[in-house]
Amino acid sequence: MNDNTLWALLITLFAGLATGIGSIIGFFARRTNKKFLCFSLGLSAGVMVYISFMEMLHGARLSLSEVFASSTRADSITALLFFGGVLLAGLIDRLIPEAENPHELHNVEEMQGDDNQHHSHASRKLRHAGIFSAIALAIHNFPEGIATFVTSYTDLGAGIAIAVAVAIHNIPEGIAVSVPIYHATGSRRKAFWYSFFSGFAEPVGAMVAWLILMPFITPALVSGIMAVVAGIMIYIAFDELLPATHYYGENHTALYGLFIGMAVMAVSLIIL
Repeated sequence: MNDNTLWALLITLFAGLATGIGSIIGFFARRTNKKFLCFSLGLSAGVMVYISFMEMLHGARLSLSEVFASSTRADSITALLFFGGVLLAGLIDRLIPEAENPHELHNVEEMQGDDNQHHSHASRKLRHAGIFSAIALAIHNFPEGIATFVTSYTDLGAGIAIAVAVAIHNIPEGIAVSVPIYHATGSRRKAFWYSFFSGFAEPVGAMVAWLILMPFITPALVSGIMAVVAGIMIYIAFDELLPATHYYGENHTALYGLFIGMAVMAVSLIIL
């Protein structure tokens, strides 16, 4: 294992385990800091949108132009792969029932209350909802893990940026998993571990990418993966991150975060 592989695996592990941070926030915060959360979600969306269009798609197009010696063919393949990534992310969302989807967000306040009240919610239906949320989050995180690993392996700076963006959006998903488990069992420990381990799907995705894709890594394959990843990132930004800010009611705060995230990525790409 070389240094690039090790760093890519560690970066992906960091992004995935951010779901556990969501549980910790739910357990120890008295109230949801809506402004900060919406700013963070907007920041994450800005990073994903800017790096997808300005770095990943642009780089994929240039690399594929060299491989196929035709800019028209490279443009066509890049576009197909990009929208393929969007379709893949959309299909994953469609296959998960809305009630079990971890992107149906929750407030920290939902985890507060009298312990006796929790036992009244310990129904089989609620327990199943929490378990399915954890499974659903794992399904969402698996391709994100592949994307983060491959990006980090080929471009460490871009990989770190994507990992930070993914980690930020994993935090509210961690809350979404832990809330129903907590109300179903009355156990903070179970809620935390369900949420924490659901994030392991990302490093698992990274391991799959390392063990299966690495022997076949070529400039054309890397470029193709980058185009698909860009589609997945754009879907996450527009379907998950920005709509989530409507739930918390801080749209303008999220918009400020969006443009600041873009600006930070613009400056970092220029400097690096």
